[in-house]
Amino acid sequence: MNISKHRWYLPTAVLALLCAAAVLVPVVPPVEGAAPMVPGDVAWMLVATALVLLMTPGLAFFYGGMVRTKNVISTMLQSFVAMGVVSLIWIVCGFSLAFGESYHGIIGSPFTFFMFRGVGESTHPELSATIPLALFALFQMKFAIITPALTTGAFAERIRFSAYLIFVALFSVLIYAPLAHWTWHPHGFLRAWGVLDFAGGTVVHMSAGFAALAGAMFLGRRRKEGSAPVEGINEPHQPANIPYVLLGTGMLWVGWFGFNAGSALAANGTAVGALLVTHMAAAAAMVAWMLFDYVRGRKISAVGASVGAVVGLVAITPAAGYVSVSASIFIGAAAAVLSNLAVTLKNRSSIDDTLDVFPCHGVGAIFGMIATAVFAKDVGLIHGSPRTFLVHLFALLIVSVYCFVGAYLTYWLTNRISPLRVSAEGEELGLDLSEHDEAVGETLVAYVETQAIDEVSVSTAPGVISRRRGVIRRELLRDLVGFESPENKSAANQH
Repeated sequence: MNISKHRWYLPTAVLALLCAAAVLVPVVPPVEGAAPMVPGDVAWMLVATALVLLMTPGLAFFYGGMVRTKNVISTMLQSFVAMGVVSLIWIVCGFSLAFGESYHGIIGSPFTFFMFRGVGESTHPELSATIPLALFALFQMKFAIITPALTTGAFAERIRFSAYLIFVALFSVLIYAPLAHWTWHPHGFLRAWGVLDFAGGTVVHMSAGFAALAGAMFLGRRRKEGSAPVEGINEPHQPANIPYVLLGTGMLWVGWFGFNAGSALAANGTAVGALLVTHMAAAAAMVAWMLFDYVRGRKISAVGASVGAVVGLVAITPAAGYVSVSASIFIGAAAAVLSNLAVTLKNRSSIDDTLDVFPCHGVGAIFGMIATAVFAKDVGLIHGSPRTFLVHLFALLIVSVYCFVGAYLTYWLTNRISPLRVSAEGEELGLDLSEHDEAVGETLVAYVETQAIDEVSVSTAPGVISRRRGVIRRELLRDLVGFESPENKSAANQH
């Protein structure tokens, strides 16, 4: 297939400059007189950091199993590639923008930790009192990685890969880093107001949810086979691999223990409590989703159970360090019902959010933030304190508008740099082949057969293709994936 090489000149040049900068930036010596590390905290945070990274491959399986077979590889790669692109951006300026010296609580200085200067094995009095600053930065990096990957479910099956890479870079700098600063930096303005977001309800899930909604609206609907974009209500498609969805859910569930319990930044009681409520919210949400489907006349499904569990994990994320076990069960179950209804409404709309990112992550996170303000120990609405509740409502408005408008403008800018949407032919063929020259086996065979315009006859010898189409099939397979089966080799020898 023809590949436009000029699209890759700019990112290649940027990577070359980054490598040069990495060599030239001087190493900053360790901070003298820093507080001592706590070995138990360091051990736990090392584990938690690895668990959070595990979530991104888990997301790849979760999303990859839900799309159509011709888009499995491209969808999974969109999650995997974030581990590379976002990691580099985080080192260059992302961490500094999120946690560098604060400019009025809005954004961090890009020069405080530029190229990880000063980020080493010493503790930091404000950011990481008992663990090395480098470990804190690595832990936060994993959150930055998964956030743009979450958005991919909304525009799955129709986005150009090169444009997606540009979007990931812009989103990380323009949307994620400011939100992380507002919410988690000691001097961020949302944190100063008293907004409680323990592990990323606003920073991760609301930003991904609203960016997903903006992406689905900007890119438009998917096409039916051989047609223009579909009008009217959304039509379901057959998931490619439901066991992948189950596997991805399991990886996400386990990884979420690091996501939420790790946000305590210490091996202490808060971490234990966060792990406990995380598990119970997911369990309650999974059961609630299945039962709600059943009472609405649907069969209980593996996909439904998986989505329900993930919704529970999303909803408990902002509340994990602040609520009781009983509250977590309510939060998980209620979020599952609300997201289930939101999916139904989305399916009746003209918005083609392919994998229901906004109904699950966006709606789940919004409800989770409201529930945090209601049930938070000592400062929640049920404890007689309306201030936190009112502050959260105002913060939700700010974050929602910023994420949606900011993401929409980011898609617009990306589209100006490189077209976001694949061609009609590429979409019909499937992104695995049109974007990557790779495919799951049955998709590849189906594509090759469609290229044989004349009839293809098979001789009595098993696997031997007739002379008229044998050469075409063999060349297509070789050009697409460098594959040549023993049968094709046999056919080649006969010809």
